[in-house]
Amino acid sequence: MASKKSGRGLSSSAGLVTYYDADNRTAVHIGPKTVLIVVAVVGVAVYLLNFFF
Repeated sequence: MASKKSGRGLSSSAGLVTYYDADNRTAVHIGPKTVLIVVAVVGVAVYLLNFFF
């Protein structure tokens, strides 16, 4: 049988990188509510533009 190696397993092989471990304080952080509001506003704007034109 194959012996188990210590480490992160399959995610650390084949060049896969986990980016959620990095804590980048200079990155722009957008909250989920902000994203939903922007998507809703854009959706309504597209709907209205299609309705009037």
